[in-house]
Amino acid sequence: MKIELKKYNEQIEEWPKSGYHIMAQYDDKEIIVYQSYRKEIGEFAAKNQFFGGAFSLERMTWIKPNFLWMMYRNGWGTKEGQEVVLAIHLKIDAFQKYLQNAVYSTHDSSLGKSYEEWQTEVKTSSVRLQWDPDHDPYGGKLERRA
Repeated sequence: MKIELKKYNEQIEEWPKSGYHIMAQYDDKEIIVYQSYRKEIGEFAAKNQFFGGAFSLERMTWIKPNFLWMMYRNGWGTKEGQEVVLAIHLKIDAFQKYLQNAVYSTHDSSLGKSYEEWQTEVKTSSVRLQWDPDHDPYGGKLERRA
């Protein structure tokens, strides 16, 4: 899948204004997510088209389906250790599996689980789901959570 580019002023007309949404480009086969890395990790992956070198599976990593959200979180590539942003094409089945196995990053009693049950799930899960306020290109918070 080729990354489709649109001007922000055009794109916001299509995006929902509020609620919880996965903001991403996807099709039946894959979804594009973004990750920030240290320079040596990002450059190795871009050059070789796979992760290696200084990359480690032992650290937690955050994937963001929304490029603008990733750029907000990494300070537009200025935060130390987050200077390189990669667009990663994931199989849609894998992404859906991640969501099915995800545990909310904060306890929500409306989901019908006690705080203790949620804590147990957090300890045993390797996938977290976090709904953050989305932001516009200027850093302003939006009603939508992404």
